[in-house]
Parts: sequence; C-alpha cells; structure tokens
Amino acid sequence: MPNPSSSLSTLRPDIAESFMEFDLAMDAQGFVSHRVFPVVEVASQSGNFGKIPLAQLLQQRDTKRAPGSGYARGNFTFEPATYTCLEHGAEEPVDDREAQMYAEYFDAEVIASLRAHSAVLRNAEQRVADAVYNPTTFASYTTGVTNEWDDLTNATPITDVEAAVQNIYDASGLWANALIVNKKVMRNIRNTDQVKDRIAASGAGKANAAGLVNEQILAEIFDLDYIIVAGSSKNSAAEGQTASPAQIWSGEYAMVAKIATGADFREPCLGRTFHWSADGSSIGGTVEQYRDEAVRSDIYRVRHDVDEVVLYPAAGHLLSNITT
Repeated sequence: MPNPSSSLSTLRPDIAESFMEFDLAMDAQGFVSHRVFPVVEVASQSGNFGKIPLAQLLQQRDTKRAPGSGYARGNFTFEPATYTCLEHGAEEPVDDREAQMYAEYFDAEVIASLRAHSAVLRNAEQRVADAVYNPTTFASYTTGVTNEWDDLTNATPITDVEAAVQNIYDASGLWANALIVNKKVMRNIRNTDQVKDRIAASGAGKANAAGLVNEQILAEIFDLDYIIVAGSSKNSAAEGQTASPAQIWSGEYAMVAKIATGADFREPCLGRTFHWSADGSSIGGTVEQYRDEAVRSDIYRVRHDVDEVVLYPAAGHLLSNITT
C-alpha cells in the first residue's frame, strides 16, 4: 500500500518559535534531561564509538627525554560502545469545525502543537530518569541512606552526599559536580536540621525561611557546582482513570554525579543524549503539519531522533531510600 511521502508535510518553524514562552514554562516544570545528559550531535543514525577507560585517563608516564630520543607517547586503548538514535514523535489533529468553533478563545494549531511537544519532551525526560535512577545499571555504585531525607531531624543529606562524592572519586578519579533530585526531595533537604545548622554555622543566621534556600545555596552547602532539581510530572493512572499525578524522577533516589560541562565528547561524564538531525530532527522537536482530508483535519506533528546513553556508571553514585 503506498504511503504519503514526507514531502507532503510542511515544516512549521513559525509554530516552533511560539514555543519560546512554552519552553520557559517547561523549564519551570523542571525538565532537566538535557542538563543531566547533555546533547552531542552525530552524523549517523547509529554508530560505534570508543570510550577511554577511566583508569587510563589518569595514567602517568615517564616524561623525561634524552637528547636524540623521542618523547613519551600515549597509547590509550578504547572500550567499544554504540548508540542508536530512534525517532520519537507525537501528533495532534485539529478538526476544521472545532478550529472555527473555538477560534475566538485560542489558537487551535498552537495548542495542538504544544500538546504534541509536551508529549515528546515528557517521554524524553522519562527515559533519562529511568536510565539514571536505575539500581541495576548502578549496582556497584548504589548506597541506601540510613535516615530518609524526609526525616527532618535525623536525616544527614550532607554526610550522605559527601560519602557518594568520595565513592565516585575512589572508583573513577573524577570529582562529582552535581546532585540530581526531584522537587519534593529538594524541599525536604532544605528543611533538614543538618542543612539548616550548616547555614546557621556559615553566619547566614537561622534558615527558618525555607523558601530562601535555593539551588545555589544548596550547591554551596554540598560543595558542588550544580543542584539539578527535576520538577516534571506525569499522570501515572491508566487512560480513562482518575488522574494520579506523580513525579517523573522518583523520590526514592538521588544521584550524585559528574555531568558534562561542555560539548567536548571526550569529557568523561555520566551520560549523553545523542541527536541525529539528518532526517530533519531538531533536539527540541521539529514541528510539521499535514492534511488528513478523511477526517477534515490538519495534523500537527512534533518529532526528534535521539538516544540517551549512560557512558560511565562509575561517574555516578546512586543514593536510595531517600523518601519514606
């Protein structure tokens, strides 16, 4: 059966531009997948790449040179690894009749595109959360905390995170630069006695106004560059059932990690998002429109081609038993 070619769809960069305000709203909801797994652009849909073993990144060598002789040369070996970008997308129809009925209330094509955009980004967020909060992947790098962080009197998040930082260094020679938690966990952290006492000891006074304890202050307390707070939510109930909001990033875990700080793929880090753009994908979602005359509707589609990969499990330490 013949299929319509992609040329029948029309790119809608004008709608994509209207996502600017929505992107800010999405950021406010706490979509953090591209901060945790920064994007690297790739030339092929799938491929092989080599990872330098962490042990060799810090390998010392004799650098003395005698007259007439050569210099010490590196002889790194590589561990084989692969990526495979898959296309993810969502569509929303706008019926001609409904578009006219509600034209005075909202722009139907923008709303439809935003809904598709939200679906694509929410699923990307879920994939990264599942990869990072994964006790199987990090089986050798997981510790259960003694006192849950919602036990505000007895919790010791500073002590727990510091132990994880030391464990990462011992396993990889890397210094962690980030703590990744969901918003509920972050709100618990800032109310723990240990954190409030540390703030008071720094000369900032008593931390009774928890709302003033933001990510920057917590980063200073934990001696990390980043506190990444995931605030995105999903409906965990089956379709047609009463809504049951839940955080995409579980409150059971917290991840201490070395995340990438730049575009250099050689930088050792927890993971990366591979993005293949040759088929018209854009990392934030390509917006397209086509006509389905059978249902007298315009169809709005958002899609992207990505693969999210954990590169160095030793660059992360998973803390479990975070919330009662």
